[in-house]
Amino acid sequence: MENKIFIKNYGCSANIADGEVITGCLEQAGYTLTTSETEANLIIFNTCAVKGPTENRIIAEIKQVPKHKKIVIAGCLPTINFDRLSREVHFNGAIGPAIGDKIVNIIERVLAGQKVTELGTGKEKPNLNLPKQRTNPIISIVPINYGCLGSCSYCCVKHARGHLRSYSEKEIVDRVQEDFDTGVREFWITSQDTASYGRDLQINLANLLGALDKITGDFKIRVGMMTPNLVMDIQESLIAAFGSDKIFKFVHLPVQSGDNTVLKNMNRFYTIQEFKEIVEIFRGEFPDLTLATDVIVGFPGETKQAFQNTMDLLKTIKPDVVNVSKFFARPKTAALDIKEGIVDKEEIKQRSSVMSELTKKLSSE
Repeated sequence: MENKIFIKNYGCSANIADGEVITGCLEQAGYTLTTSETEANLIIFNTCAVKGPTENRIIAEIKQVPKHKKIVIAGCLPTINFDRLSREVHFNGAIGPAIGDKIVNIIERVLAGQKVTELGTGKEKPNLNLPKQRTNPIISIVPINYGCLGSCSYCCVKHARGHLRSYSEKEIVDRVQEDFDTGVREFWITSQDTASYGRDLQINLANLLGALDKITGDFKIRVGMMTPNLVMDIQESLIAAFGSDKIFKFVHLPVQSGDNTVLKNMNRFYTIQEFKEIVEIFRGEFPDLTLATDVIVGFPGETKQAFQNTMDLLKTIKPDVVNVSKFFARPKTAALDIKEGIVDKEEIKQRSSVMSELTKKLSSE
């Protein structure tokens, strides 16, 4: 019987990019990929685990797979909560994120009857020229680095993705050029934090954008999420780089809270005033800027006043897009050990509802 593989991707654009490489490598190796989960005899779940509800949903979906099918769980979840996977679901392989072309050998071993566990070291950085099967033929998601420089107390992704490892300018430029030559007209440059790009190579995001701007051709670049404090370090040169016609005037700048005490407890290294200044400068240069931000509701120590401070901040800066998340203590995070100032789950739910209503109102203005 011919082996047929179904791949199910979850999560951020960086994880989707990993999934595209998994697909491309398996196709190049001669495996048959199917878009039908029913037809497949091996299913790869390329998972996300940034939030508790996402983890719960993925595990529930894995439990629905018939026992005769082989299952490989990839992405962040095996690294973040392997113990839960081992307790609750049947699987034949568990592998960490950024697996690259190693997926071919892993699938060979699983199909041969082995149980494979390779969670990785958090130092992986697959070759950027590996084959990939793009989800959209005219959009290429290009990882510019893996890992980050942060230590956010709520974030479990750092444990899965590790410390900063950047690709060289040349590697990224070559990838973009190759994709452009095959019909791509929009590039999403992505990572856990694009503003951290190149700090391990003594270059930065502005340098990279300048290099990409020099590529001849008509295409657009969408810059992924940037941490505010690292934007401040390169703000002047970054503003200049964003002036290129090739770059979408879109900035994803997660604030997470509108309260300085909460930010400090989150290990976010900027103040609300500094965040406002970044927004003001970008909007001053680019009046048509689209601003996206993220907010976590109910982090331990978020008093009613702290929550109101976040509401007031959103009313002041009026982001175009606000991603509101309820706080969930995640495995392997510092926030998991916080015992004081815990916000009641019902209160978190109520605050989230109130904030979501505000964001709907802001987006319609």
